[in-house]
Amino acid sequence: NIVQMFAALSVLTFGTWANADQPLELIKPGKLLVATEGTFAPFSMRSASGQLDGLEIRVMKEVARRLGLEYTPVLIKWDALLVGLAANQFDVISAAMDITPARQEQILFSDGWLESGGRVVTPPNSSIKSAADLKGKNVGVQVSTTFSAIAEEKGAVLKNYKAESDAIQDLVNHNTDAVITDSISAAYLMKHVHLPIVMTDDYVSHIQKGFAFKLGKNNLVTAVNKALADMNADGTY
Repeated sequence: NIVQMFAALSVLTFGTWANADQPLELIKPGKLLVATEGTFAPFSMRSASGQLDGLEIRVMKEVARRLGLEYTPVLIKWDALLVGLAANQFDVISAAMDITPARQEQILFSDGWLESGGRVVTPPNSSIKSAADLKGKNVGVQVSTTFSAIAEEKGAVLKNYKAESDAIQDLVNHNTDAVITDSISAAYLMKHVHLPIVMTDDYVSHIQKGFAFKLGKNNLVTAVNKALADMNADGTY
């Protein structure tokens, strides 16, 4: 009926969380504090004009809009994300984080919003043609990532970095033999940034990425999941 149509239109247009009896567990009312790095293209990065942009930046901005919240980014390094979440410095982590059983023991995840995988990145003409060739090689990885564990399993000599961009830059400068990183990120750097790097054909992982929340924020996770589902359903995603 007309009343239902108007109510649905109001939610879509003004972005309100419909379940008022289940308040969102926000640190600051009316604001969604979102932790992100700003250095991991194309997920979170700076546009040519210097503005924060990227795949998950756009997704989370739309999620916030649909919940009637002000998107408020909090720039933070990868290795401080979980500590900051536990200390209530922000409501949600938006940093291309892989959903793993180990992490699910510490934090809550939204539904997976993107599936990707790890790939080995090398300079052109490298002797490394697959992950099987990493044994004994110097391999750059971002510290405390799933890629770090994979590199160890392959027998690589790890070189840890606080930022993924630093690992890639060292690879370009021939200070490492390879880097394990997200395949979408590597493809973006090859196609749009024109870095002199290539990827091996094989994947070292396939995994869903999710937005991460502090344990106990079930209402907020439910609201974000609904917004993501609606974005998929109406084609916005």
